[in-house]
Amino acid sequence: MIRRLLLAALLLFPAPGVAGESSIVKTTQGLLAGEILDDGSRVFRGIPYAAPPIGSARWRPPAPPPDWKGIRDATRFGPACMQPLLPVNSLYASEPRAMSEDCLTLNIWTPKAAKKAAVMLWIHGGSLLTGEGASPFFDGARLAREGVVVVTINYRLGVFGFLSHPGLTAESPEYASGNYGLLDQIAALQWVRSNIDAFGGDRENVTVFGQSAGALSIAYLLVSPLADGLFHKAIAQSPYLVPTPELQRPAYGLPSSEAIGLEVAKALGAEDIKALRAIEATRLNALPPKGGPVPQATVDGWFLRGQLPDILDAGEQAKVPLIAGFNSGEIRSIPGLAPPAPSSAEAYEDTVRARFGDLALQYLALYPGTHVTDSLLAATRDAIYGWSAQRLVATQASHGAPSYLYYFDHSYPASDARGLGAFHAIEVPYVFGAAGRDVPLPRNWPVPPIDSRERALSNAVIGYWTSFAKYGRPSVRDGPAWSPYGEAKVYMRFHGRAEAQAGLLSGPYALAEETTCRRRAAGQSWIGAVGSAPPNLPLILCGAPRR
Repeated sequence: MIRRLLLAALLLFPAPGVAGESSIVKTTQGLLAGEILDDGSRVFRGIPYAAPPIGSARWRPPAPPPDWKGIRDATRFGPACMQPLLPVNSLYASEPRAMSEDCLTLNIWTPKAAKKAAVMLWIHGGSLLTGEGASPFFDGARLAREGVVVVTINYRLGVFGFLSHPGLTAESPEYASGNYGLLDQIAALQWVRSNIDAFGGDRENVTVFGQSAGALSIAYLLVSPLADGLFHKAIAQSPYLVPTPELQRPAYGLPSSEAIGLEVAKALGAEDIKALRAIEATRLNALPPKGGPVPQATVDGWFLRGQLPDILDAGEQAKVPLIAGFNSGEIRSIPGLAPPAPSSAEAYEDTVRARFGDLALQYLALYPGTHVTDSLLAATRDAIYGWSAQRLVATQASHGAPSYLYYFDHSYPASDARGLGAFHAIEVPYVFGAAGRDVPLPRNWPVPPIDSRERALSNAVIGYWTSFAKYGRPSVRDGPAWSPYGEAKVYMRFHGRAEAQAGLLSGPYALAEETTCRRRAAGQSWIGAVGSAPPNLPLILCGAPRR
């Protein structure tokens, strides 16, 4: 009786929160107390969407979250998933926060008086190695003011999220291992489907959006049968459709995922899975990012049944509306993706002729030796992010899904002064409403001017993104119409303002489509082999470029 009276009192007279009064919501696990912000929107932090993947649950698919009694405090973010700290001088370094293996939580921002609102679930980037949904970078309050419910998530990273091993495969009912971080994303979407209506969201109108590794994750979700029906639209910012290791055999220049896992176990001195699970999380986390295992998904026959381009070409992906795009200066902030520059223009041109054979003249016309560094940066951008974004949009469109392409070509003085231009992830503050405002950004981030011009561009991006989430069509009042990609190959260029144009980098895309087609046919890694990077391009007849 006392407990019922206390609960009634809390529901009628919520306890004070940080920025206003608490708000209580009933989920399938129990009651949550979040916060009502000054504008009437609400935020709920650190909600567990799966059981802690610790002890014997390490390297297993996520299990359902536990229930709780009473009212759970949802005013504080949960810890980040285990991950190495970025170098202090990294453009993407943020202030370190608490980390734990017990990290499978999500955060929700809701509009004031939300009812059947569109839902946008953000998947953070970070090379599947770093990042967290609680970053101030991804504060959902500004988007929520546009009438959408925003969800950000944590998922397992690095060796914790992407280790395959014969022992893990053998204990799996699906005879699969790896992909635990991606299975976490599935679990988060399932939790949203079961609970988001209680927060004023519409479980039948969910958009997944993400950047870099988050966009790669979205590509995997598009093709995974396990994600079928869990989302209805997708936004992929700077995706990269890389070759994916296969579980038990080498393919496309990559060792099998199990072979990689065996090397990890050997380096740690672990004879079996029991020994691996007994290793302290901090020791696993200390595996060196450089020279150590690169976290990658696995073609496991369960979550992922084949290589991304093959599944997309076969039309076996979710036929949902899609926005995808990339930035003009992608590689300027991650120059390690580009091959080393040869010693001279002549050496560069000779190497290109040797590497690209019958396509060398076409390649040099697009990426000349007169400006070798710029050519290598542009070629790498076009071969990785440009090809991937356009390929996603073109393929979805060819299978009847409304698809929209963008090109973020906007920079500002602080970025230009460092030679970064429209660098990788520069658009993220514009998506979340931080650009043009006095909002915390990563400590080494070139800060956009705090002025009306930047705010106007951010408002346009937010308008397109949220209208797409609501209705499947990106549009803003008094802004240019954004038509589907289609035969006209329309795209939206963001450069100071939004401008609708057509035929984005058509020559580079046609070249990248031809080279990736040949490399795939020859069993080579198909992405990023540009300029002086080996191997030589095989002379194989391929079909016409996908338009």
